[in-house]
Amino acid sequence: MAKGKLVIVGGAEDKGEDRQRYDSDIAVDDYYENGILRRIVDESVKKEKSRIEILTTASLEAEELGDDYKKAFARLDANNSDIMNITTREEAYEEKFLKRLKAADIVMVTGGDQMRLTSILGGTPFLSMLHDKYEKEDFVYAGSSAGAASASNNMVFQGTTEASLFKGKVRVTSGLGFINNVIIDTHFVTRGRIGRLLQIIVGNPRLLGIGLEENAALLIHNQKMEAIGPGMVIIVDGRCIKDSNFNDIDDGEAISIENVTLHVMSKYDIYDLKKDKLNIDHRNNDDEK
Repeated sequence: MAKGKLVIVGGAEDKGEDRQRYDSDIAVDDYYENGILRRIVDESVKKEKSRIEILTTASLEAEELGDDYKKAFARLDANNSDIMNITTREEAYEEKFLKRLKAADIVMVTGGDQMRLTSILGGTPFLSMLHDKYEKEDFVYAGSSAGAASASNNMVFQGTTEASLFKGKVRVTSGLGFINNVIIDTHFVTRGRIGRLLQIIVGNPRLLGIGLEENAALLIHNQKMEAIGPGMVIIVDGRCIKDSNFNDIDDGEAISIENVTLHVMSKYDIYDLKKDKLNIDHRNNDDEK
């Protein structure tokens, strides 16, 4: 069992920069005390003193995106952060980046293109060290959007909302491999991606589908997944599927499925991966936990 912690975020998480969307008192509480980035910092052993590397490899707007995260962590008094923009496979072999990774307590993997991320890091010493830290150290891997979608062994990388429930219109490849037997999708409700997970799950019901809405996240540790942030998480469980036409139709035809199980998680709910059981927290989210 991994010693480290995995935080997967659905994208567009609150970075404390837009306080106009909320009542000011609620906004301060949401971001500075209960926000996703706050929880990422708190889960690290060194808290605000943690060395945070912001890995922007997936993005073509690395400097701007990395700077947004630096400012967001600084708002939480976590000032020991820097941007790590590995843009080629050659750079993923360089000692300067490996040295920085070795000293990191948290790696924040930003959004962008998950295929760019996996094609650059896959099979490199950088990814090997990242795995080693996650398996053996008190270390936090945090990924948002592409950084979350690529965290599992299986990774969705293609499939439009409109065509996602037509056979063959969703593509899956290998991810970074920090968690097995799940498939993760992001921006889930906002971009209407339920069909993508349904097609993947009917093709292999062994996989547990995780749909992360924007500004929602899961903290995964010790075979349990805790929902954090104000958004929702959708769990798609295909083990109870009774019937489908998946093997009877040609590519491009519509898929039928009987008896898929869906769970909806909100803040503080916990899904036990070992028991395949969702435990809903019935206390008010405004109460002190």
